[in-house]
Formats: sequence, structure tokens, C-alpha cells
Amino acid sequence: MKISGVRFLIFITALICFIGISIPVFSQATRNRPDPQLVAAREAMEKKLESIAIIDRKVMIPMRDGKKMAADIYRPKDPSGKYPAVWVRTPYNFNYWDVENGAPADMSRQIDAVQRGYAYVEMQERGHFFSQGNYDILGPPRTDGSDEVNWITSQPWSDGKIGTTGCSSTAEWQLGVVAENDPGLTTFNVQGFGAGVGRVGPYYEQGNWYRGGAVQMLFIDWLYGEQNQVRPEFPDDATQEDLIRASKAFDLAAHFPPVDWSTALWHLPEMDIIKAVDGPHGIFADHMPVATGGAMIERTPNDPAWYRGGLWNDGMPINKPGLWFMSWYDVSVSPNLAAYNFVRHNAPSAIADQQYAIIAPVLHCAYTRATEQTMIGDLNVGDARLDYNNIMYGWFDHFLKGATNKVLEQLPKVLYYVVGENRWESSSTWPPEGAQPKTFYLHSGGSANTLYGNGSLEDSPETADHPDRFVYDPGNPVPTFGGGGCCEGDAVHFGSFDQRPVEARNDVLVYTTPAFTEGTEMSGPITVTLYVSSSAKDTDFTFRIDDVYPDGRAFNLIENIQRMRYRDGYDKPPVWIQSGQVYKVTFQPIDFSNYFFPGHRLRLEVSSSNFPRFDRNLNTGGNNYGESSYVVAHNAVHHSSEYPSKITISVVPNPHPWEFAEESIVQK
Repeated sequence: MKISGVRFLIFITALICFIGISIPVFSQATRNRPDPQLVAAREAMEKKLESIAIIDRKVMIPMRDGKKMAADIYRPKDPSGKYPAVWVRTPYNFNYWDVENGAPADMSRQIDAVQRGYAYVEMQERGHFFSQGNYDILGPPRTDGSDEVNWITSQPWSDGKIGTTGCSSTAEWQLGVVAENDPGLTTFNVQGFGAGVGRVGPYYEQGNWYRGGAVQMLFIDWLYGEQNQVRPEFPDDATQEDLIRASKAFDLAAHFPPVDWSTALWHLPEMDIIKAVDGPHGIFADHMPVATGGAMIERTPNDPAWYRGGLWNDGMPINKPGLWFMSWYDVSVSPNLAAYNFVRHNAPSAIADQQYAIIAPVLHCAYTRATEQTMIGDLNVGDARLDYNNIMYGWFDHFLKGATNKVLEQLPKVLYYVVGENRWESSSTWPPEGAQPKTFYLHSGGSANTLYGNGSLEDSPETADHPDRFVYDPGNPVPTFGGGGCCEGDAVHFGSFDQRPVEARNDVLVYTTPAFTEGTEMSGPITVTLYVSSSAKDTDFTFRIDDVYPDGRAFNLIENIQRMRYRDGYDKPPVWIQSGQVYKVTFQPIDFSNYFFPGHRLRLEVSSSNFPRFDRNLNTGGNNYGESSYVVAHNAVHHSSEYPSKITISVVPNPHPWEFAEESIVQK
């Protein structure tokens, strides 16, 4: 919704009059008093920034289609100097003024960059806040990205080199833009970037929208607050001075009513969830005038629309040095590792050798929140701290300034954290060199239901088939209890928790190994193959891996799902279930690193739902997103020499613990 200059002035005048009349009635009741200490600290920070930096805010950068993107730029106070740029682009609010508190925003990152001798460039994604155009999740960033790179490097203060950084949505656009191979974009640092990875190898998650063909529901409540095709915008002829002044009154942040997502995500049909909470129209369920066309919930995992936007896929070469931050308890880590490996295997040898990965034991984008006693849910994973900022700037100093700081010698190609033993470990590859497959086969007497059943994991398949049967009722799905993920409000608390309450359900099959007799490091891909049958035309199967402690606690490590209609591939027509037939289904590999101490056991849970982490299969064989009724499915897991259902893990026999050198860039 664009407001013309005259209409905008009329609107502001009327608003001021209204506020002036109403102040005695409600101003003190509705506006919180700012914290004086916070205001004083922020003002001091702003003064420090002013003393060291040339500040250029609300710069409107033209794109090739005539739209303008908003940017704030901070650079060292030397007009004659030329500097490399640290470039951060985001859909989130980076307004320099904290409107709520009536004070400058936190400028610590800007100060840090300038003090290190960099220009710090913040840009707003298209269609958000002060940037013009229509918003599409990663929809247009490859064209916008190239235009923005060329604009930065053409500035008189630029030395022609740019490094990107950021986490989550501030990282997810990067790979697509890096693949454009613009000369000025020199290197990248992606953090928690899974929603920017489209198709890679066996994974068709399309930016974390799917897992195994099932919808990951996190984007529903996330888009409730992000899709905003109807929004206030300033007139095209507003000056930079006007925009800077207006920033102190209008940051253009949306404030939608709070939603109880633990209830809202149950709504059927799924495509109407946002509509049912009176959310805005937009790309989730509506056809929109954007590159991908919107209507995301209607797409299939290989829909052509996924390839018209900003998602990176494995048809797009990466030819820039990369520093990759990932985490075990993120939404998805395996497609991210597959993207990293794709670049290492396919880029020119010199570039392939300049790809470094760090895999932390934290939730989504929680790298710097690790402590000496890092808690992931109820699981203490120990001292998981790293000085990520120092590592990143050491990387930038090397690639953007040519510094001889030995960052490449001090970092291993892969630095990963082993949960359980709670230590960092180094490897030249992922999976770690020397990792060996170890397979366990599902056994039972036909009653693996609940942790009190007779399911087990053994070294060889059993001879006769004793199928384990359970009822999957979409009206009573297995609830999500922890796991990796983010962004589902009060609907899910992510992390690692004792899973015994879930394992007490009759629709959860439980298979457990004997106790390990010696310590075992499991690091690498985990692959599960099941032989299954169902009364439904289509259904899902899920699994979860636990570390079972000697006292019986079962802490979840990783989870997965497979929608049966896609069991033959996401680039093939859907296939349906015939009642009475047994089908082989192999889940996509899922990665983790965990140390099983002697006396611990590995547990595999199998069911057909994990809600609301993933959407429910309604079992009808219909489109699922537009349906309000469902079918109860009678599902079974078969295991025998004919139907060798199994789990294969990766065991590292000779680990390489990482030692922190006192003078190293890589420090806690």
C-alpha cells in the first residue's frame, strides 16, 4: 500500500492531531517508560560510533527494475581511505533507532567492524521495512544481490572486496548470490543457512520447507509475521534526510496480535492456518505477483517454482572461499553438510580447498549463546564455546585484507562437536576420515509398541517376520517433544529431552540395542531402511534416535520423516500404497555426532507422525494441504531376512580431539 506525498502529509497531520487530543487519556498507559540505564548505554555507544565512523543511513540503492533497497553504511573516519566491506542483508528490522525505547539501537557490531578497518553495510531485503517492492521469501535476491554487490564496489570508499555474513534469514540468501559469481563478492560466511538450500544430492527440502516430502510447519507461523504485501511505504520522493528523521518515529515493524500456535497449527485445511488467525494474505497460501508466484503450500518438492526464486541448488556452482557454521540441533543439518561437500567436490581445486566448516551442538543460530555448561533442552553438552566473531574476522582479514594470520592453518577443514563426550574434534572431511558403517537390524516378537515392548536392535536380521502394528490417527498424532528446529513459538520447545513420556504411547514402536561394552563415537550419516505396509493410500513414517542412559533416560539426538508417496523420488510421479503390500522405504541420510559411553544404548523410535514439527499426513492420498477430513491408518513395520529393516550408523574408530592453541584464532 503506497502512500503518495500529499496523502502521507495529510495522514501524518491527522495522526498528530489525534495523538495530541488523546495524550491525557492513554499515553502513559500504553507506552512503557524506557530503561534509563539502557538509554544512557545506547547513547554512549552512538557517540562512540560517531567518533570513529562516517555514518550514512537510509541510503536507497536502485535495483535493475527501478525499486530501491534501504541500506545503512558505516566506515572508518578517513574520507580518503578505501576499505573492504562486511555486508549484512536481512528481512529483519535493523533500524538505527529503537522506537520502543526512544534511544539509538545497539551499534556494537557496527563499532566492531569499523574498529577492525571495515566498512559495515546493512541492507534490507526487498519488500520489508524501508525497502521497496513485493516480498518473496528468497524470491528475487539473485538479481538484487548482483545489483547490490555492484553498487557497493562502485562506491568511492570501496576497495572492491566484499565478505558476507549473518545467520538464519540473514545468511540464507547468500549461496544463491555467491553463485552469481560477481567479482566483488570475495568470500562468504553462512551461519544456520538451511532455508537457503534448495535441492542438493538426495535432499529436496527446498529451503527447509520439506523434510522427506512432509511440510516443516515452522514457516507457517514465521510467515504470519513476515509476508506483508499490504504495508505502509514512504513516497518515492522522500529524501534521505526525511527518512532518517522518520526512522525515529516509524520503524515500519509489523506488530500482529499474538497467536497461540500450539492450538492454531491444528487447523484444517492446512492452507488456511494463517487465514484462520486473521493473518495477512501473502506467499504462503496466495498466488502473488512475485518471481515464484507465491502459493508455497500448494507446491510439491520438485515444483518448478522452487527454481525461479533465490534458493541455491546443486546446479549452481560456488567459486568463492567459504566459512560454514552449522549446528546439530538446527532445523536441518544434513542438506547444509551436503551443500558444503558439493562445493568441496565440484569447485576448482583451489576454491574447494578453501571451504571450512564448524558444526556446533546448539539450536538454531545459538552459537554465541553457548556457555561453560551449555544446555540443549534438558541435556548438558558441556563447554561448547568458540570465539566465532574472532574466527570470522580472522577469515575476513585473510581473504579481504590479505593478512598472513594463518587462519587456514589453524582451522581444520571440519571442526565438529561430539555430544556426550562434549568435546571438539577435527577432521579433514565429512564424514570424518575412517568412519565405518555399523548396522543394527530391527527385531521383536510382534509387540515393539512402547518402551515396555519387546523391540530390539541386533547385529543380524531375524529369520521370520513378526510385524509390529500400530494405529496412526491424524486426530491424535505423536507430539513433538524437543528435537532440532526453530521458530514455532509456543507450539514446540526444541532441544534434547527424556523421551520416555512419548515412548509410552502405543503408536510408537521402540527398538533398543544392548548396552555398549566400550565407548563408541557415532559421527556421520545415519540411514534407516524400513519395510512397511499400511491400510491407507498414503501415509508417513517417522523415526527418532535416542541415547539411552543406564538410569533409563532416553535423550533424543535426531529425527526424520518420509512421506510414502515420494518414496521413489521427489522428481518422479507420486506412488500409492496398495493394502496388503509390503514396501521398502529408505529415509534420507541424517547426520549427527554422539559418543555412547559404556553402558549406554542406542534406541530407534518409529511411528507415523511428529506434530507439529512436521505436518500431519491425512492418509487420503489427496493434496493434504487443502483437506479437512482424514483417514485413520493401520500401519506396520516388517523385519526378517526377507524384510531386513535396519539402521546404519557411522562409527569413528580413531577420533582426533581438537586442541586449542593459546595464540590461535580458534579460541573459546
